[in-house]
Amino acid sequence: MVQAITGGCYGDEGKGKITDLLASKADYVVRFQGGANAGHTVINKYGKFVLHLLPSGVFHDHTVNLLASGIAFDADAFFSELTMLKERGVPTPKVLVSSHAQLLLPIHKRQDRLEEERLGKDAFGSTLSGIAPFYADKYAKRNFRIEELYADGLKEKIVRFCEDKNTFFHAFYGVEHAITVPEVSEYLLSVRERLRPFLCDAVSVLQEAVKNGKRILLEGQLGSLRDIEHGVYPYVTSSSPLAGFASAAAGIPPYEIRSITSVVKAYSTCVGAGPFVGELFGEEADELRKRGGDSGEFGATTGRPRRMAWFDCVAARYGCMLQGATEVALTMLDVLGYLERIPVCIGYTIDGQLTEHFPETHLLYRAEPVYYHLNGWKCDISRITKYEDLPEEARHYVAFIEKQIGVPINMISVGPERNQIIFRTSPLANKERL
Repeated sequence: MVQAITGGCYGDEGKGKITDLLASKADYVVRFQGGANAGHTVINKYGKFVLHLLPSGVFHDHTVNLLASGIAFDADAFFSELTMLKERGVPTPKVLVSSHAQLLLPIHKRQDRLEEERLGKDAFGSTLSGIAPFYADKYAKRNFRIEELYADGLKEKIVRFCEDKNTFFHAFYGVEHAITVPEVSEYLLSVRERLRPFLCDAVSVLQEAVKNGKRILLEGQLGSLRDIEHGVYPYVTSSSPLAGFASAAAGIPPYEIRSITSVVKAYSTCVGAGPFVGELFGEEADELRKRGGDSGEFGATTGRPRRMAWFDCVAARYGCMLQGATEVALTMLDVLGYLERIPVCIGYTIDGQLTEHFPETHLLYRAEPVYYHLNGWKCDISRITKYEDLPEEARHYVAFIEKQIGVPINMISVGPERNQIIFRTSPLANKERL
């Protein structure tokens, strides 16, 4: 069985915990896109971890963790995370890397930083991890596939790469000799030897696993609204975090993905620039941010304070639709326990017109949220393990959101630890989905 787990909105929904939970029953966990530009937080018996590149199954000794061809493979981040796990007492995980994956180089990070500086007030709010320059080089066919490190013609390609980069850096940023052939050669050769034990033909590995009925979990980074094709462009990532892309990136037929779990937070957060309907400011935002998550709502990679808003049914419905979600995992429900009344955005008004459809990016700047208010439960629910034991108001909140987005909510997270989860059989679960 193949299952995908994805973000239903802007990312930062708490996918790490849900992935870690689902990975306990998986034979393979596959990261299919993105790089070290976002973090998945996992809390378990070894402590609290933020994984940026490694799949979230690395804490399970029976799981093979595979980085597929769609990722931006940052070798420095990869080896740093493996070292961190070892130093903190985590048993050596089983990790494979697709030889078709491409390398994110230090020059990509430098270019990312210079580009944000060049854009100034129009910057995208990049994590400065080199992601956009990496994918630009990938699709311009300038980049290095890992397999090319072991092939003839590597030196000639390094020369061409350096010529291209130096020309670009001089024209755009006024930088002379940004990169040299010896430094790129030295870096690639050092990576080549360290990577050799991890490499695999990922397509063959996963196709064989499918054939043998293994449980495969496809792990996405970020969320639907950061998708390069259908998100809030240009304030998006440079790859597709949609489950539909996972089959291509992993080399698995799309019809093999039998279930898609989209993770959605019980309120809304966003990191980076761009429109964010219903954004909260001042004390209201600070209070929600302070209470959110295990240590507040701050970016797992950048440490930047996340932008805050109440739950947005319009955005979540659109995001889950893009993913083709068959179920939703609702996280951070416990965070809202301090509120007497909880606003939920059920629509937007744009130039006086009401809409329940997620609009084009340029219209989002003029969109105003339309709120429906629900009663809060005013108590701590973090130790509740059964849905029927939740306060009536909390159950009503879950049911209201579920009806709005039209996807069964089968998991509810009420705290950061793995066991703080409520499994629920949704009334929508048995209805035929179109």
